[in-house]
Amino acid sequence: MSFDDLEIETLRRRRGEKWTQYPGDVLAAWVADMDFPVAEPISRYIAEAVRNGDLGYPVNPTPSALPTVFAKRALERFGWQVDPHRVLVITDVVQGIYLGLYTLSEPGDGVVVQTPVYPWFLTATAELGRRRIVNELVAGPRGYEIDFDDLRAKLDARTRILLLCNPQNPTGRVFTRAELERLAQIVIERDLFVISDEVHGDLVFPRHRHVPIASLGPEIEARTITLTSATKAFNMAGLRCGVAVFGSDALKKRFQVLPSHLRGGLGSFGLVASEIAWTSGQPWLDEVLAYLDGNRAFVANFVKERLPGIAHVSPEATYLAWLDCRKLALAPDPFTFFLERARVALSDGRKTGPGGDGFVRLNFATSRPILTQILERLEKALAHR
Repeated sequence: MSFDDLEIETLRRRRGEKWTQYPGDVLAAWVADMDFPVAEPISRYIAEAVRNGDLGYPVNPTPSALPTVFAKRALERFGWQVDPHRVLVITDVVQGIYLGLYTLSEPGDGVVVQTPVYPWFLTATAELGRRRIVNELVAGPRGYEIDFDDLRAKLDARTRILLLCNPQNPTGRVFTRAELERLAQIVIERDLFVISDEVHGDLVFPRHRHVPIASLGPEIEARTITLTSATKAFNMAGLRCGVAVFGSDALKKRFQVLPSHLRGGLGSFGLVASEIAWTSGQPWLDEVLAYLDGNRAFVANFVKERLPGIAHVSPEATYLAWLDCRKLALAPDPFTFFLERARVALSDGRKTGPGGDGFVRLNFATSRPILTQILERLEKALAHR
């Protein structure tokens, strides 16, 4: 199937939240999953499992091949040597964030959050009673950058954790090795832990390279939990499967303080599909990335030529465009304006914390014809305001 051949009627028959959250006349460009069909090896496995009635209890993931499969892929893709014995299979990245915060800090401890950021970073710190230390990203020559002076100034004796999002959501930045090395130096000097969400690491565009922060050296590795999953890049978030990679045995032991069943269960579809994705799905992902790169350029040109007043820097990774609408002063806010006037559901920048007010996030992982409709609706709404 060509990625251009997606039909909105087919998408609306899906039961996931992306196309069911809003009324039928609204085009969905919000939650971060793709409209594309999954890779053929994965769909074939699921179809065969259903035909065989293979919906029983999954094999215990502890002795499964998935940690070894991930370690092999990490070395091939990122030059990162991972010990499979330090890889735990978890339900998803968000679960890993909660468990990492819970086991590596106490209520009232400081947790650094670099905003604007994936909203679950903010929710998790709030719900667990951790003290949020906001290190807001700042505009630089290539997009958002880390304000290292601000970070150093805000750390205190009870700061325990840096929550890192790299590649960064929603801004699309891929932090360079030099930036990560500066960050690692501060982490080591101030005796912090790092919980690093790297779920978009496979969704990096040409001329950029994802560098796992744990790969920089043994000192930073030993204090880092890396969270990732095949489900984001291979478009199967509903299968709920991820991995937590521990930089030391001591970190893994602390993470496992909770009994395994309190960490939740896993489904066989997620376990097997993740293994298939990391071993046989790369040709599909290569095609998707090429198509997304075309969509990325299309969004950049459309915004520049036809959406005056909106600022935009093309993402270096992800399939998310971070649109700066502050100069337009859209009332009551950009998210509500475009939902009501354009009938397009974007993600509300206010939910990403300080630095997100006046922004919306647009998911461009759809067909070019549907993406064109989305952008033209935004254009028309702005023309008639």
